[in-house]
Amino acid sequence: MRGFITKKATILIPWTHPTLNLRHPTLESFVWNNLIRSTTLQPPLSIYLRMRRHAVVPDLHTFPFLLPSLTHLPLAHSLHAHTFLFGLHTRPFTQTSLIAMYSSCGCLNSARQVFDEITLPDTPSYTAVIHAYCKGGMVDIARRMFDQMTDKNVLSYSCMINGYVKCGEHAAALGLFRNLLALEGSGAGSEIKPNEFTFSAVLSACAKLGALQHGKWVHAYIGRCGMRIDVVLGTALIDMYGKCGDVERARCVFDEIGHDEKDVMAWSAMICAFAMHGRTEECLEMFGRMVDDGVSPNAVTFVGILCACVHGGLVREGDEFFKRMVTEYSVRPLIQHYGCMVDLYGRAGRIDDAWNVVKSMPMEPDVMIWGALLSGARMHGDIETCEVSIKKLLELDPSNSGAYVLLSNVNAKLGRWREVRHLRELMEARGIKKVPGCSLVEIDGVLHEFFVGDDSHPETQDIYRMLDEIMKRLKRQGYVGDTSEVLLDLDEEGKESALSLHSEKLAIAYCFLKTRPGTTIRIVKNLRICKDCHVAIKMMSREFNREIIVRDCNRFHHFKNGVCSCKDYW
Repeated sequence: MRGFITKKATILIPWTHPTLNLRHPTLESFVWNNLIRSTTLQPPLSIYLRMRRHAVVPDLHTFPFLLPSLTHLPLAHSLHAHTFLFGLHTRPFTQTSLIAMYSSCGCLNSARQVFDEITLPDTPSYTAVIHAYCKGGMVDIARRMFDQMTDKNVLSYSCMINGYVKCGEHAAALGLFRNLLALEGSGAGSEIKPNEFTFSAVLSACAKLGALQHGKWVHAYIGRCGMRIDVVLGTALIDMYGKCGDVERARCVFDEIGHDEKDVMAWSAMICAFAMHGRTEECLEMFGRMVDDGVSPNAVTFVGILCACVHGGLVREGDEFFKRMVTEYSVRPLIQHYGCMVDLYGRAGRIDDAWNVVKSMPMEPDVMIWGALLSGARMHGDIETCEVSIKKLLELDPSNSGAYVLLSNVNAKLGRWREVRHLRELMEARGIKKVPGCSLVEIDGVLHEFFVGDDSHPETQDIYRMLDEIMKRLKRQGYVGDTSEVLLDLDEEGKESALSLHSEKLAIAYCFLKTRPGTTIRIVKNLRICKDCHVAIKMMSREFNREIIVRDCNRFHHFKNGVCSCKDYW
């Protein structure tokens, strides 16, 4: 046993001289390589150590199987030294694996150094370093590397598209996917055809954007390619349709997946889709079917179930499922589950029970926990809990604009306008800006984005005229603006004007301009829908005979005939 010294640490790894390996080295390395590759038996490094104790010399296949599994940086440096020892450090497969290894260790500098030392980088090495940058959140650098590639393939495209999705650049992901399709159609790159990994990433981008028309087109394209919709693609489609507001299509895709193919992720995706749309009874029924089919629920399943209980106000049922999760299915509660329980109790006005959950958690409460407690306390007028929750939020995240806004909201409701102005000045002094309300709509395959008080759209004048006409008709039907949540110290007329410019109202006005009467309108909003917009959109759905579906940061609202699917509980 000899130690290989690196700058970081000294790691003891067995070493023997290559000449001591006398018996069928090729055959022996082949057997050991297969053992390393079969990671279900033992950790790959453990098998490699045994391989060296038996004096078997690694070959060009050993390190590509071994290196990507390492996540401990000192060990990574030591194995990197072994590639030099056995003269394999210049082999393309080894170089690519080294990049992947350092990416797994979170050492982006070392990954880039390995790449820069490659004389003629090939497509796999480019793809590996692109993946490393995407994993590190440096998607712009990844794109520059991608654009430098002269020989792109479906894996490099899929890696870059998935990188955009992971970094929240969903529109860019769809744009790159369109570039791929244009390249295929031009004949210049006809061999580059999207595969199931490409489609899964693209469908995830559609889901995040709420781009239903894009998602439907991708679904149809998959069919035209003759690709079978297996459980992986099926789950991605269920998630996309659910998050884009078409839960019926999600259900159709779920039913089309073979009975024996449905795994826990497919079931969970359908359960979560029903939960998001407030269809609590169908959600719980789906859970029963899943268990009857012998599929054991996991942590994701229970997040969906508990969310359904939250949206339906089912406190007793939520209690029962939380207990069953631990006692019956041995699922350890994560912070998301505790957040659901805090939200469940808080919305029901059981603030003491919500506090008990916070105090009993085995982990430190995060922003989500304090936000859920704050929401319930604010809803039921528990000012003391509101102030404690906001203080905790600001301790965890001093730049959290939402906490300042909610504290302003509490003060505004109490008429403390001096405190409201002080908070606004404090935010300005600290460079903290309120996250603006933003609504996204998709019309004829084009995504349109509207911000509160937006005047940047090319058709702004027409949009404002339409919005003015909509609000006049609503007022004739008895609409009165709910100014209780307007945080500006304005007179009532000024507050009503501020309400009328909320992003979802602008988006709806644009949809009225651009779609035929009776067409369903789908909107994705980045913030929680306010009470005034909720009332106004209910009236719009009745007055204009439109179904309007809004996805806010919490859930879906289906407005139809003057009623919302949330039953005014959100």
